[in-house]
Amino acid sequence: MIFTPEIIFVLLAVSKNRSDEETDLAIKIRHGDHGAFKSFFDAHFESLYRFLRSKGLSHDEAEDLIQKAFVIIWDKRDGIDETKSLRAYLFRIAYTRMLNYLSYESKFNDEDDSFKDMPGEATENELQHSELLRHIHSIVNKMPEKRGIVFQLCFMQQLTYKETAEALDVSPKTVENHMALAFKDLRSALIRIYGEEILNVL
Repeated sequence: MIFTPEIIFVLLAVSKNRSDEETDLAIKIRHGDHGAFKSFFDAHFESLYRFLRSKGLSHDEAEDLIQKAFVIIWDKRDGIDETKSLRAYLFRIAYTRMLNYLSYESKFNDEDDSFKDMPGEATENELQHSELLRHIHSIVNKMPEKRGIVFQLCFMQQLTYKETAEALDVSPKTVENHMALAFKDLRSALIRIYGEEILNVL
């Protein structure tokens, strides 16, 4: 199945709920802690490698993009927001660079169809993707009103917990609680619809 960034980052969020330990790790990396950065690298290298390989990249291409993605994380560590998933940010960087790389390569190899689906496969992938996206939006729409709004602001519009709290006139802790419940709702609903394997795609 082909995943857009929107679906990828939803699945990342529900497949591994963020913990206080992850938040602390993000803060340490932002402050230049090399040990914390190595722990982050060791924890996510393999899953990111599998993800890129599943998209058709060679071993060397995947490793090169991964190295560059981690370098970007380190170089831009001052801007890390611990209220957002650093893992999702890492995947977003790698995904974007992968698309740029494939676009660049295609300019020099127009005859290479290795990254193109056959018409029938493309149609099936598009249908599967549309169905999954429809389910995600349906799940969010069925959440209690405040929970759904918080999820839309924090996850879809990328506001921080503090910004969302100010917009809704609630405490950041309330926003955090709503997000935890929203991810729990998404996880349970997706497992009910697709089974546990939907959370192992990355």
